[in-house]
Amino acid sequence: MRFFYRRLKQARLAKGLSQKKLGIAAGIDEFVASARINRYEKGVHEANINTAQQLADVLQVPLAYFYTEDDMLAELMLAFLTLSPQEKTEILALIKSRTERQR
Repeated sequence: MRFFYRRLKQARLAKGLSQKKLGIAAGIDEFVASARINRYEKGVHEANINTAQQLADVLQVPLAYFYTEDDMLAELMLAFLTLSPQEKTEILALIKSRTERQR
């Protein structure tokens, strides 16, 4: 869970959202939205999987982004989202060919 709170804050700041706006957009009651997101970002409370998915949807990041331990993999996930389907296919083929050669 130590990655969730850091990545949640990074994604929120990258989108330019306040804690309150993010919470409300994710379906959290407006009167507690800011405090709840603040607790998630500080690691005081854990978001359940449904709330985490709602946050990911609002922030337009894959749910796995919040949970991966590898910072480079998290960065790759975000970069991959910006590619066209053709580019994604090409990159996936390149990665597969490189990993097959290493076997």
